[in-house]
Amino acid sequence: MKSIFETKHASEITDRIDRLREDSTPLWGTMQVSQMLAHCVAFHDIPLGNTFPPRGLLGRLVGRFAKPMFYNEKPLPQNMSTIPTIVIDDDRVFRTEKEKLKQQITTFQVNGPAQCSHHPHPFFGKLTPEQWGKGIYKHLDHHLKQFGV
Repeated sequence: MKSIFETKHASEITDRIDRLREDSTPLWGTMQVSQMLAHCVAFHDIPLGNTFPPRGLLGRLVGRFAKPMFYNEKPLPQNMSTIPTIVIDDDRVFRTEKEKLKQQITTFQVNGPAQCSHHPHPFFGKLTPEQWGKGIYKHLDHHLKQFGV
């Protein structure tokens, strides 16, 4: 499984981000490309230790059983629900969000897995840095495929 902490995988993701255009349209879902980028930025703030969203009841009940779907080889399903605090439904500036996301990927590379937050994922709960690395890659891959790159 690919991980954002692996340089070649991070470079692949960054190259794909660079292929996005301001007018890229989704193959599924309703987010605009700038909203998707902002969503990914907001998601990354959790393992970077910048935000600490609370665990919801459903996550507390079933999150640990569903946890492997975050970091296994199977692609994430289209149109799956997301963490309420990272739903982006306002207008965002494409270039700004794109640069923020690329900077976060650089931060993951510089900091490495040891600097991953110990705060639990709001749904899946406690994750190891290795699980975060795979899950971050998988989440980015999912949304880049959503926009055809």
